[in-house]
Amino acid sequence: MRLLRSVLHLGWMLVTVIPWGLALLILSLRLRGAPLWWFAVNWMRVVIWGTRVILGIRVRLSGLEHLPQGASSPAVLLCKHQSTLETLLLPTLMPHPLAFVFKRELLRIPFFGWSMARLDMIHIDRESRTQALKHVVNQGRLLLSSGVWIILFPEGTRMARGEKGTYQTAGTRLAVDSGAPVIPIAVASGRCWPRKGFVKFPGEVHVSIGPAIASVGREPKALMREAEAWIEAEMRRIDPEAYH
Repeated sequence: MRLLRSVLHLGWMLVTVIPWGLALLILSLRLRGAPLWWFAVNWMRVVIWGTRVILGIRVRLSGLEHLPQGASSPAVLLCKHQSTLETLLLPTLMPHPLAFVFKRELLRIPFFGWSMARLDMIHIDRESRTQALKHVVNQGRLLLSSGVWIILFPEGTRMARGEKGTYQTAGTRLAVDSGAPVIPIAVASGRCWPRKGFVKFPGEVHVSIGPAIASVGREPKALMREAEAWIEAEMRRIDPEAYH
Protein backbone atom coordinates (compact mmCIF):
# COMPACT_ATOMS: atom_id res chain seq x y z
CA MET A 1 0.00 0.00 0.00
CA ARG A 2 2.83 2.43 0.84
CA LEU A 3 4.44 1.76 -2.53
CA LEU A 4 1.14 2.35 -4.33
CA ARG A 5 0.58 5.59 -2.43
CA SER A 6 4.10 6.76 -3.28
CA VAL A 7 3.51 6.03 -6.97
CA LEU A 8 0.19 7.89 -6.87
CA HIS A 9 1.80 10.86 -5.17
CA LEU A 10 4.58 11.03 -7.76
CA GLY A 11 1.91 10.92 -10.44
CA TRP A 12 0.05 13.72 -8.66
CA MET A 13 3.19 15.89 -8.71
CA LEU A 14 3.88 15.21 -12.39
CA VAL A 15 0.28 15.76 -13.50
CA THR A 16 0.08 19.10 -11.69
CA VAL A 17 3.58 20.48 -12.34
CA ILE A 18 3.31 20.36 -16.14
CA PRO A 19 0.29 22.69 -16.58
CA TRP A 20 1.35 24.83 -13.62
CA GLY A 21 4.89 25.15 -14.96
CA LEU A 22 3.67 26.07 -18.43
CA ALA A 23 1.29 28.66 -16.97
CA LEU A 24 4.09 30.14 -14.87
CA LEU A 25 6.38 30.42 -17.90
CA ILE A 26 3.65 32.25 -19.80
CA LEU A 27 2.81 34.52 -16.86
CA SER A 28 6.50 35.33 -16.39
CA LEU A 29 6.38 37.23 -19.69
CA ARG A 30 4.25 39.85 -17.88
CA LEU A 31 4.72 39.22 -14.16
CA ARG A 32 7.79 39.19 -11.95
CA GLY A 33 8.54 39.30 -8.25
CA ALA A 34 5.98 38.52 -5.56
CA PRO A 35 2.90 37.86 -7.79
CA LEU A 36 4.79 35.20 -9.76
CA TRP A 37 6.18 33.71 -6.54
CA TRP A 38 2.76 33.27 -4.94
CA PHE A 39 1.47 31.68 -8.14
CA ALA A 40 4.27 29.11 -7.83
CA VAL A 41 3.53 28.59 -4.13
CA ASN A 42 -0.05 27.66 -4.99
CA TRP A 43 1.33 24.63 -6.85
CA MET A 44 3.35 23.71 -3.76
CA ARG A 45 0.14 23.91 -1.71
CA VAL A 46 -1.48 21.48 -4.16
CA VAL A 47 1.48 19.10 -3.72
CA ILE A 48 1.30 19.37 0.09
CA TRP A 49 -2.44 18.67 -0.07
CA GLY A 50 -1.61 15.50 -1.99
CA THR A 51 1.10 14.67 0.55
CA ARG A 52 -1.49 14.80 3.32
CA VAL A 53 -4.32 13.03 1.50
CA ILE A 54 -2.39 10.45 -0.55
CA LEU A 55 0.60 9.74 1.68
CA GLY A 56 -0.97 10.42 5.07
CA ILE A 57 1.81 12.83 6.09
CA ARG A 58 0.70 15.51 8.55
CA VAL A 59 2.60 18.66 9.46
CA ARG A 60 3.09 19.97 12.99
CA LEU A 61 4.35 23.57 13.09
CA SER A 62 5.75 25.38 16.12
CA GLY A 63 7.59 28.67 16.60
CA LEU A 64 5.78 30.69 13.95
CA GLU A 65 5.76 33.62 16.39
CA HIS A 66 9.57 33.82 16.09
CA LEU A 67 9.43 35.06 12.50
CA PRO A 68 10.16 38.79 12.00
CA GLN A 69 7.05 40.91 11.63
CA GLY A 70 6.47 43.58 9.00
CA ALA A 71 6.47 43.69 5.22
CA SER A 72 10.05 44.99 5.03
CA SER A 73 11.61 42.94 7.85
CA PRO A 74 14.51 40.86 6.47
CA ALA A 75 15.45 37.31 7.48
CA VAL A 76 17.97 34.64 6.59
CA LEU A 77 16.48 31.19 7.21
CA LEU A 78 18.86 28.33 8.00
CA CYS A 79 17.10 24.99 7.79
CA LYS A 80 17.85 21.34 8.43
CA HIS A 81 17.56 19.36 5.19
CA GLN A 82 16.48 15.71 5.20
CA SER A 83 14.22 15.42 2.15
CA THR A 84 12.54 17.15 -0.77
CA LEU A 85 9.50 17.73 1.41
CA GLU A 86 10.80 20.85 3.17
CA THR A 87 11.61 22.56 -0.13
CA LEU A 88 7.94 22.24 -1.05
CA LEU A 89 6.51 22.81 2.42
CA LEU A 90 8.38 25.83 3.79
CA PRO A 91 7.24 28.29 1.08
CA THR A 92 3.63 27.47 1.99
CA LEU A 93 4.28 28.36 5.65
CA MET A 94 6.16 31.64 5.25
CA PRO A 95 4.58 35.12 5.00
CA HIS A 96 7.30 36.42 2.65
CA PRO A 97 8.53 35.27 -0.76
CA LEU A 98 11.60 33.06 -0.39
CA ALA A 99 14.75 32.82 -2.46
CA PHE A 100 16.40 29.41 -2.23
CA VAL A 101 20.13 29.01 -2.68
CA PHE A 102 20.56 25.94 -4.86
CA LYS A 103 22.92 24.32 -7.36
CA ARG A 104 22.56 25.47 -10.95
CA GLU A 105 22.03 21.93 -12.27
CA LEU A 106 18.46 21.91 -10.90
CA LEU A 107 17.47 24.42 -13.58
CA ARG A 108 17.68 21.59 -16.13
CA ILE A 109 14.73 19.69 -14.61
CA PRO A 110 11.81 19.99 -17.07
CA PHE A 111 8.99 22.30 -15.98
CA PHE A 112 10.10 22.47 -12.32
CA GLY A 113 13.60 23.73 -13.07
CA TRP A 114 12.42 25.92 -15.91
CA SER A 115 9.92 27.56 -13.58
CA MET A 116 12.57 28.11 -10.89
CA ALA A 117 14.67 29.94 -13.46
CA ARG A 118 11.89 32.52 -13.83
CA LEU A 119 11.67 33.19 -10.09
CA ASP A 120 13.98 35.29 -7.91
CA MET A 121 16.32 32.53 -6.75
CA ILE A 122 20.06 32.30 -6.12
CA HIS A 123 21.54 29.52 -8.22
CA ILE A 124 25.23 28.83 -7.77
CA ASP A 125 28.08 26.88 -9.32
CA ARG A 126 29.29 24.66 -6.50
CA GLU A 127 32.54 23.97 -8.35
CA SER A 128 33.69 27.52 -7.58
CA ARG A 129 33.09 28.06 -3.86
CA THR A 130 34.63 31.54 -3.74
CA GLN A 131 32.49 32.84 -6.58
CA ALA A 132 29.44 31.06 -5.19
CA LEU A 133 29.89 32.75 -1.80
CA LYS A 134 30.22 36.19 -3.42
CA HIS A 135 27.11 35.55 -5.48
CA VAL A 136 25.10 34.48 -2.43
CA VAL A 137 26.08 37.63 -0.52
CA ASN A 138 25.63 40.08 -3.40
CA GLN A 139 22.41 38.65 -4.79
CA GLY A 140 21.07 37.91 -1.33
CA ARG A 141 21.57 41.50 -0.18
CA LEU A 142 19.56 42.79 -3.17
CA LEU A 143 16.72 40.35 -2.59
CA LEU A 144 16.56 41.06 1.15
CA SER A 145 16.21 44.77 0.40
CA SER A 146 13.15 44.01 -1.75
CA GLY A 147 11.33 42.04 0.97
CA VAL A 148 12.42 38.55 -0.09
CA TRP A 149 13.70 36.20 2.61
CA ILE A 150 16.71 34.02 1.84
CA ILE A 151 16.62 30.34 2.76
CA LEU A 152 19.66 28.09 2.85
CA PHE A 153 20.36 24.50 3.84
CA PRO A 154 23.73 25.09 5.52
CA GLU A 155 24.78 21.43 5.39
CA GLY A 156 24.69 21.75 1.61
CA THR A 157 22.80 18.55 0.90
CA ARG A 158 20.11 16.26 2.29
CA MET A 159 21.20 14.38 5.41
CA ALA A 160 19.96 10.97 6.48
CA ARG A 161 17.75 10.92 9.55
CA GLY A 162 19.85 11.25 12.70
CA GLU A 163 22.97 12.45 10.86
CA LYS A 164 24.70 15.83 10.83
CA GLY A 165 26.78 17.37 8.07
CA THR A 166 29.28 20.22 8.06
CA TYR A 167 27.54 23.56 8.44
CA GLN A 168 28.82 26.09 5.89
CA THR A 169 28.86 29.83 6.64
CA ALA A 170 27.43 31.33 3.44
CA GLY A 171 24.12 32.09 5.19
CA THR A 172 25.67 33.73 8.22
CA ARG A 173 28.05 35.72 6.04
CA LEU A 174 25.03 37.10 4.20
CA ALA A 175 23.27 37.82 7.49
CA VAL A 176 26.26 39.68 8.92
CA ASP A 177 26.77 41.61 5.69
CA SER A 178 23.12 42.66 5.45
CA GLY A 179 22.26 42.94 9.15
CA ALA A 180 19.37 40.49 8.73
CA PRO A 181 18.63 38.16 11.67
CA VAL A 182 19.19 34.43 11.35
CA ILE A 183 16.16 32.17 11.84
CA PRO A 184 17.14 28.55 12.61
CA ILE A 185 14.66 25.88 11.54
CA ALA A 186 14.60 22.20 12.50
CA VAL A 187 12.61 19.85 10.25
CA ALA A 188 12.13 16.16 11.07
CA SER A 189 10.98 14.96 7.65
CA GLY A 190 13.26 11.94 7.26
CA ARG A 191 10.95 9.61 9.18
CA CYS A 192 8.21 10.02 6.56
CA TRP A 193 10.13 11.04 3.42
CA PRO A 194 13.53 9.26 3.41
CA ARG A 195 16.48 11.03 1.82
CA LYS A 196 16.97 8.52 -0.99
CA GLY A 197 14.07 6.11 -0.60
CA PHE A 198 11.17 6.24 -3.04
CA VAL A 199 8.57 4.83 -0.65
CA LYS A 200 7.08 7.43 1.70
CA PHE A 201 5.56 6.65 5.11
CA PRO A 202 2.50 8.14 6.84
CA GLY A 203 3.11 10.06 10.02
CA GLU A 204 3.90 13.49 11.39
CA VAL A 205 6.59 15.89 10.20
CA HIS A 206 7.50 18.43 12.86
CA VAL A 207 8.73 21.84 11.71
CA SER A 208 10.18 23.94 14.55
CA ILE A 209 11.15 27.58 13.99
CA GLY A 210 13.67 28.93 16.46
CA PRO A 211 14.09 32.40 17.98
CA ALA A 212 15.74 35.00 15.76
CA ILE A 213 19.49 35.38 16.28
CA ALA A 214 20.81 38.92 15.79
CA SER A 215 23.66 39.20 13.29
CA VAL A 216 24.83 42.79 13.82
CA GLY A 217 28.38 42.88 15.12
CA ARG A 218 28.72 39.09 14.96
CA GLU A 219 31.39 36.93 13.36
CA PRO A 220 29.96 34.54 10.71
CA LYS A 221 31.55 31.36 12.07
CA ALA A 222 30.44 32.02 15.63
CA LEU A 223 26.96 32.93 14.41
CA MET A 224 26.75 29.67 12.47
CA ARG A 225 27.90 27.67 15.48
CA GLU A 226 25.05 29.19 17.51
CA ALA A 227 22.48 28.43 14.81
CA GLU A 228 23.88 24.90 14.37
CA ALA A 229 23.72 24.22 18.10
CA TRP A 230 20.05 25.22 18.24
CA ILE A 231 19.09 23.22 15.14
CA GLU A 232 20.84 20.03 16.22
CA ALA A 233 19.53 20.23 19.79
CA GLU A 234 16.02 20.83 18.49
CA MET A 235 16.30 17.90 16.08
CA ARG A 236 16.98 15.65 19.07
CA ARG A 237 13.93 17.05 20.83
CA ILE A 238 11.46 16.67 17.93
CA ASP A 239 12.80 13.34 16.66
CA PRO A 240 14.44 11.62 19.64
CA GLU A 241 14.18 8.10 18.15
CA ALA A 242 16.66 9.07 15.41
CA TYR A 243 19.42 9.81 17.95
CA HIS A 244 19.40 6.72 20.16
